[in-house]
Order: sequence, then C-alpha cells, then structure tokens
Amino acid sequence: MLLSRGLGTLGTVLVVGGLLAGCAQVNKAPVEDRGGWGSKSSTQVDPAKLPGAENAGKPGYYTVQPGDTLIRIGLEHGQSWKDIARWSGLTNPDLIEVGQVVRVVPPGAEAEGARPVASTSVQPVALPPAGSTSTAPAATAPAAVAPVDTTKATAGGDASGLAFIWPASGAVIAGFNEATNKGVDIAGKAGDPILAVADGRVVYAGAGLRGYGHLVILKHNNTYLTAYAHNQKLLVKEDQNVKKGQKIAEMGSTDADRVKLHFEVRRQGKPVDPSRYLPAR
Repeated sequence: MLLSRGLGTLGTVLVVGGLLAGCAQVNKAPVEDRGGWGSKSSTQVDPAKLPGAENAGKPGYYTVQPGDTLIRIGLEHGQSWKDIARWSGLTNPDLIEVGQVVRVVPPGAEAEGARPVASTSVQPVALPPAGSTSTAPAATAPAAVAPVDTTKATAGGDASGLAFIWPASGAVIAGFNEATNKGVDIAGKAGDPILAVADGRVVYAGAGLRGYGHLVILKHNNTYLTAYAHNQKLLVKEDQNVKKGQKIAEMGSTDADRVKLHFEVRRQGKPVDPSRYLPAR
C-alpha cells in the first residue's frame, strides 16, 4: 500500500510538472514564423530597431503589417517585388518583419510625395449603346511596339499604347466589388487559354500569394498592373516581356471553388473595375 501510494504521488507530480512545462511552452513566443515566401517574422523586436525604421511615415515608404508578403506589397503598390527588395536593400527577401519599413517607389521618386505616375496609357472605356461595335477611344498618338521599360513612362500617352483586350473568352460570373472582389471572375473550362491584355513585363509568376492560386502579374507601365489568378499552368517566367494576346497561362481552379479566371486591373496599386477598361463584346 505504501509503495502504491508512493507511485501515485510520484505520478501526480510528474503529470502536474508536465502540464506546467506544457503551459510554459505554449506561452513562449516563437522565434520565427515563416508563413511562406516573403512573409513576416513574429520575433518580438523594438520597432525603432527594425530595418528602415527611420523612414516610417515618409512618402514612398511602407511599414510592413501582419500577414504581408513582398508579393502582396508589390501588388498593392503597383511594383515588382524584386524592385522593392532591391530599393530596400533586403539581404533576405524571403523574410520581412512586422514593423519593418520598405521602399515602394524608386530612389528619388519619394521627393514628389507619391509613386511615379506615367502618362496614363489606358483610358476607361465608355461602353457604347447596345448594338454598337465601337470598343475603345480613338488613338491620338500611336506608340511604337517595344519591350516594356517599367522604369519610364510608356510612350504614346493614351489608349493607343495600351488598349486592353479580354484575357479569356468566357462569361463574367462575378463582377467587381472593391470590398469583396477586387476584379472580375470569368468562367471557362480547365486548360482554356489566358491571354495578356496588353504588352507588359512579368513581375510575378508563382503561387506565393494566398487566395490567388497559380498567379501571373504583368506590369504594363508605371501606372498599370494586371493580375491573372487560379491558373492550372503558368507559361511565362518573371522578367519576361510579353505581347498583347500572348498566351501566358491555362485556366484552372487552384485556390478556388471552381474553374475560372480571376482578373484584376491595378492603377498605381489600387484595384479598379476591369469592365471600365475592357472593350465591349
């Protein structure tokens, strides 16, 4: 009986000790929590000691928030993640920290107090009356076809340089809503071609942005990005120049509830209604 009671007491001590140890482990903040490519660190750090802290709040800079990745920051500011990493002097672009400050405009551009704005090469399309075949405003200054230089304004200065075409041939199944749908969803079947809506440069091709599946982002000039999400196959690589109408992906259902293309137009990083820029069918 004494031995039995002794073992019982010892067992109780071990169990209680284990629970206390478990509680101590749960309450300990992780040293690092990488949520995917370009994600933040959860290390508790004095914000004043984080990289770029001296630039917090200045025009042309952005303070990293929980859940951010360089890909998302690039999309929200109309820039390539590689450019942001280079401008910010990031030695490890796979890791950014909450509270860290990164540069989201080219060096020198922040003196203007905003991101550099090229001559607007896409004008919203005024939809014609029913039955009309008109699709876009008349050109006033044709632009030469050339590889896109995203560091300079696109030559031409109006819709002639960047008149969008439809990225897919299916019906629109979900329209733009700034709060719930930052683009339009286009129906189709797996493998349908996804086309570049205008000449541009691939600034992202991959699956590193949650909610978008296999994604392509094109930069057309300093003002406009377009994004093509949920593809089953990507046919282009980052830094590749593409032409209007070029097949850049195949439609799929990655990170989606059905086969579809989610298509976004970003003007200086801000989502705008694609239907204002696409020609009438």
